[in-house]
Amino acid sequence: MALRRLLLGLPAAVAGSFRRSLATATSQPPWAMMSVLGEAVEAPSVDVRLAEPPHVSEICVPEHLIKTRGIPDPASGVLQDIRGGIRAVSGDGLLLLSYVDLRFTAPIGGEQEPTRLDRAHVPSVTRFVCNPVTRELSRLPDSICTPTGDVLCDRHMSIITQDDRGHGPPDRFAVAVLQGNMMIRFLSETGEWEIVEVSPCRLPLARRMQLYQGAQAFGGRLWWVDVTWGAISADPFSDRPELSFVQLPKSSVLPAGAEDEAPVSYRRVGVSEGRLRYVEVSQEEPFLLSSFVLDEEEGYWMLEHRVVLNKIWGPIMWIPLQMKGTTSIVLIHPLNANIVYLMVMSQVVVVDMEEEEVIESCQYEGDDAPCIPCVLPSWLGSSRIPSSGKKDVEKSNTLADVLVRSSGHYKR
Repeated sequence: MALRRLLLGLPAAVAGSFRRSLATATSQPPWAMMSVLGEAVEAPSVDVRLAEPPHVSEICVPEHLIKTRGIPDPASGVLQDIRGGIRAVSGDGLLLLSYVDLRFTAPIGGEQEPTRLDRAHVPSVTRFVCNPVTRELSRLPDSICTPTGDVLCDRHMSIITQDDRGHGPPDRFAVAVLQGNMMIRFLSETGEWEIVEVSPCRLPLARRMQLYQGAQAFGGRLWWVDVTWGAISADPFSDRPELSFVQLPKSSVLPAGAEDEAPVSYRRVGVSEGRLRYVEVSQEEPFLLSSFVLDEEEGYWMLEHRVVLNKIWGPIMWIPLQMKGTTSIVLIHPLNANIVYLMVMSQVVVVDMEEEEVIESCQYEGDDAPCIPCVLPSWLGSSRIPSSGKKDVEKSNTLADVLVRSSGHYKR
């Protein structure tokens, strides 16, 4: 099957924050740079704080909605630590949130923070789907994995939506993760988790994929990316999902084991202007910023832009000349394929690759926290999260099935 047929139907870690240029309650940015870290706080409702990029947007979830296995005895020397945030974003702006209830031993001696995981504790994972504009929050039922397996596969889970009209609010969603030749998935229409077998595909090399970047929703499929090699994709809505593999540009394929050098900061796959894009920053002279677009018909990458970073930095005195490891990729602009967001020392720098110039910058405050692009279509503010076809989730009295509405606000 031609790859184009697979792609048709597309409408298209540490806490920190940027100084914000924030939207008002009567307007919303067309897209947001969401921090993947989302605090669990003592609050009655979810809070989403949207900002105009390149400033970061944030989310906070009420702690009481997160499933835990009780509270540790203060005399036990064990501390509770709920960690999580945004795991993935659908192509139309729905957020997949995930939170894990962890336990750590209390700090001893000169230690400032707990560092040792309490091995006796069985962690639990709580997942939500969130509309960031309306602040509607839907908690998913517990998965069918073992507690340990659920934690291990959690960071590779992603979300994808479908709509019957080809545009507009989604009619259903799926949450899925690949585990070898099996897929673990949740379908909103059934309201249940299940394990389905996937049809394998031939890979050009015999090696394991190393997944450091979150899966992308594109062309009716989820794409799991190994930034040293390529991307494998599947349709989570299919009765028998078929795997498909696309290798990175030939010059970008690294040998097995190269992931140990952590190239994830210098490479990024994302969706922009309705097509799959790949951007990389070379780590040797002449320090090139290169952008590729996937040819949906032939299944290979075409070079779109290639610029010399030091040529761009030259006229701007406050940006240091490029050296190995000084520049990383934050994300690709989801609505303008010419624009990429870079991190240069303590600055977020917005580069127009077509014009070969810096068009905006933002002083970064705090530590390096990953961000994820989230498109915010105009209809998102009046749409609902698709609910299960098996039960009326609004009338259910169980927390696992209830849709939690909250007022939220745009931070001023």
